[in-house]
Amino acid sequence: MLTRGQAKKITIYVNEDTHHHGDSLWDAILRFLRQKNVAGATVLRPIAGFGAHGTIHSPDQELRAEHLPIRIEVIDSAEKVDEILPTLYEMVTDGVIEVQDTSVVKAAREGKDSSPPTARAEIRSAAQMIRIYLGEADKEGDEPLFEAIVKRLMTMEVAGATVYRGILGYGAKRHTHKEGMFRISQDRPIMISVIDLPERTDEIIEALAPMMQDGLIVVSDVEARRFVRALPEEGA
Repeated sequence: MLTRGQAKKITIYVNEDTHHHGDSLWDAILRFLRQKNVAGATVLRPIAGFGAHGTIHSPDQELRAEHLPIRIEVIDSAEKVDEILPTLYEMVTDGVIEVQDTSVVKAAREGKDSSPPTARAEIRSAAQMIRIYLGEADKEGDEPLFEAIVKRLMTMEVAGATVYRGILGYGAKRHTHKEGMFRISQDRPIMISVIDLPERTDEIIEALAPMMQDGLIVVSDVEARRFVRALPEEGA
C-alpha cells in the first residue's frame, strides 16, 4: 500500500489499436500491473493527440477512431517501479514511457475485507449544495480556474466536488458559450457541484469568491444520504 512521501509516477502513451500477443496492449499492461500488485493504475482516453508520425488522431476522424491515443498512469514506490519497468519496456514497442519523481500527499483506503457485506447502514444528514458556474477559459494564473478551485476544495478537505462540462450556455453578459464543431472550444460552460455540511458553506464561499472573475455561486439546502457497510453489533 502506498504511504505518504516520495514515490514515482510512470506515464505510458500507446495507441488504442496496438496489440500485444493478440490482446490490446493497454489491457495487457493493466493486467500485468495488477498481477505485480502495483498500488494503482488509471487508463485515460484523451480526446486528441499525435506522435512521432505527425498524424493527429481524434474522434472526429471516424476512419481513424480506432487509432485513438491511450494514456496509462501508475504511481508506486521507487522499488516497485524499478521492478516492473523492464517488462513494460519490452511490452511497449510503439509508444512512450515516462518516469518522474512525485510525492504522495495522502494515501488512504478502507480496511480490506474479502467477504461480502452482510448489512448496510444509511446515514441521513442535512447538507448544502454549492453550485459554481464559470467558463472553461477562466484562469487562475496559468491554470484553468475550475482545476484551481477543485484543488482548493481538496486542501480544505471538503466532503466532495464534481466538475461538469456543458455543451451550451450563457450568463449575465449574454455571451454564448458552446462546444465547437470539432470539440476543441476552450470556452464551454463549467459547473462545479460541492456538497458539505451547512456550517461550512460560508467558509467555502469565502475561499472561492476571490478566485472568481466572472461567474455565479448558488447555494441550495439538500438532504445527504450516505450508504456504508454496517458495523457488527458488539458481542455478535
